[in-house]
Amino acid sequence: MKNSIKSERVRRNWSQHDLAEVLGVSRQTINAIEQGKYAPSLPLALNLARTFGVPVEQLFDGE
Repeated sequence: MKNSIKSERVRRNWSQHDLAEVLGVSRQTINAIEQGKYAPSLPLALNLARTFGVPVEQLFDGE
C-alpha cells in the first residue's frame, strides 16, 4: 500500500524512532509501513493521521 508517511515524517524532521515513540510502536513497524510492506491497523492509521494533523486519506493510497 502506497503512503506518504515518510514524507510527512521527514517534513517534521523526525526519525523513525521519534515517530515510533509517539505512536507506541517499534521503529521496525514504522519502517515496514513506509516501505509498503505492512498495512497498519485502522486504529494505528488514524493515530498516524492525528499525529500529522492530516486526513487519513491523505496518508494512504488504497491502490
